[in-house]
Amino acid sequence: MKALVTGGGGFLGGAIVRMLRARGDDVTVFGRNRYPAVEALGARGVVGDVRDADAVTRACAGQDAVFHVAAIPGIWGPRRAYFAINHEGTRNVLAACRTCGVRRLVYTSSPSVVLSDGPVSGADESVPYPSRYLAAYPESKAAAERAVLSLNGAELKTVALRPHLIVGPGDPHLMPRILERARQGRLVQVGQGSNRVDITDVDNAAHAHLLAADELGRGARCAGRAYFISQGEPVVLWGWIADVLARAGAPPITRRLSHRAARTLGAACEAVYAALRLRGEPPMTRFLADQLALDHFFDISASGRDFGYAPGIRTEETTARVVASLTSPAGAA
Repeated sequence: MKALVTGGGGFLGGAIVRMLRARGDDVTVFGRNRYPAVEALGARGVVGDVRDADAVTRACAGQDAVFHVAAIPGIWGPRRAYFAINHEGTRNVLAACRTCGVRRLVYTSSPSVVLSDGPVSGADESVPYPSRYLAAYPESKAAAERAVLSLNGAELKTVALRPHLIVGPGDPHLMPRILERARQGRLVQVGQGSNRVDITDVDNAAHAHLLAADELGRGARCAGRAYFISQGEPVVLWGWIADVLARAGAPPITRRLSHRAARTLGAACEAVYAALRLRGEPPMTRFLADQLALDHFFDISASGRDFGYAPGIRTEETTARVVASLTSPAGAA
C-alpha cells in the first residue's frame, strides 16, 4: 500500500508511520517541517500545510490511502484558527483524495466531538453530536468528521476513529506536563477524584488506524462510520495519575478543587481572556473542568466487530510504558 500520513511527525502520526513501514508499506509524511526520525524509517518527507490545497493535492498524488492525523488541539484559542486547520484543512484533504483517485481515507477524530456539558459513561457511537460546544477544538473536529463521513462513497471509502486520551512512549505534551506540574506543586485534582475515563496506548491507537484502512480495502464494513478507540477498560483518572506520579518519584497531589468551583473559575478565565485578548491558554476553562472531573468512557465493541480492533497492549503495560518514558533521561529532560 502507498500511504500518505498527514501529521506523521507527531505522537500518533509517528506511530502510524512506524507500523506502516514495519510491514513494508510505502509511506509519505506530510507536515509543516521535516521529521528526520520518521524519514530514518524509510518514509518520504513532504513539507506543506493542510491549509494549502495545492500542496495537499501534490502530496496525495499516487497514494492508495491517506491517514489524516494532522490537527491543532487545545482547550482555547481563536475559533477561526481551529476551523482553518481542522475543518478547512480536512476539506482540502478530502478534495485532494477525490482529485487524485485515493481510495481510502482514515480520519483521526476525537471523542470530544460528542461531548457537551455532562458525563459520558459507556456510550456507543449512536450518541449524537451536541447542539453546542464548550471549545473550538471539539466543534471544529466535529465539523471535519461530518465532512469526512458525508463523502464516503464508491470511489473514496472513509472512516473516522475517535481515540481517547492517547498516552505512551514519546508523548511530548500530556504526561510530561502533568509530571512537571506535580514536581512544582502546581497540580490540582479537579472533582471528587472518582471519575472514570478511557485512555489509549499510542500503539493501540496506531494499530486501529491500520486495521481500519485495511478493512476499507476489503469488505469496508467500517466505511462511512465513526468509532471510539481505547483500552476498553476505563481507569479512575486521578487514581491512575497518582499511580503514575508515585512510580515516577513525583510528590503526591495535595491540592483539590470541586467541579463546580473549577467550572466557575473556568467561566471567569474565559471571560477575562476573551475581553483582554490574552495570549496562551487560560489556567482553567469549563471544557477542561469537565474533562478533569467527569466520566468520559465509551463502548468500543463496534470497532472489534467491524474491523477487528482489540487493545493488544493492556492498561497495566501501558502504565508501565508511560512511567518508563517519563523516567528515562529523554523523557525526564
